[in-house]
Amino acid sequence: MSSEPLQSASLQEKTTIPGALREGCGLDADAGNAVYTGSFDPITLGHLDVIQRASRIFRSVIVGVGINPNKHPLFSLEERVDLVRASVAHLPGVRVEHFDGLAVSFVRRHAARVLLRGMRSLTDIEAEFTMSLANRKLAPEVETVFLMADAQYSHISSSLLKQITPLADDQALSQFVPQPVVAALRRKLQHS
Repeated sequence: MSSEPLQSASLQEKTTIPGALREGCGLDADAGNAVYTGSFDPITLGHLDVIQRASRIFRSVIVGVGINPNKHPLFSLEERVDLVRASVAHLPGVRVEHFDGLAVSFVRRHAARVLLRGMRSLTDIEAEFTMSLANRKLAPEVETVFLMADAQYSHISSSLLKQITPLADDQALSQFVPQPVVAALRRKLQHS
C-alpha cells in the first residue's frame, strides 16, 4: 500500500526532469538528434509546427533544406535556407543547413538516427510510406518518425500559397506562413 505513493511520486518526478520524454520513449543518446528534411519552398506554419513539436522531443533538430529534382522552386536554395533560419531563430536546439543528395546521407553525416517527416493527408501517408521503405533499405540504422501536421495547417501547400498571395493581405497570409516569409512571398510573386 505504501509503494503506490512512491511509484506515483517517482513517476511525477520523472516527468518533470528535462529529457524525461526521451528516456520514456527509449531513445538513446544517438537518437537525441533528429533531422527534418524538405524543400521548404517556402517554409509554412505546418512545417514550423512540426519543427517546434520535434524540438520538444529531441535534444537537437537539424532542418535540412534540400533540392527536389521533381520541383521547380519559387525560391533559390539560399533564400529558402535564410527564410527557414529566420523562422526558427527563436527555437533553441534547432539549426538549419542545406544539403544535396539523399536525405539518409544527410542524416548519417550528422550522426543522427532519426529522420523526421511531417504528414498532412492520406496522400502524404502513401508517398511517405514508399519513401520510408526505400530509406530503410538504404540506411537500416536510420528510423523514420512521422509527425502529423496540426489540423489547422493540414491544407497548406506551396501551390495554395502561390494562388492566395496576390489576393490576400499580409494579415491573411500570416495565417499560412511565418512572418519572415510574408514579405518574401510578396516580392517573389510580384516579379514572376
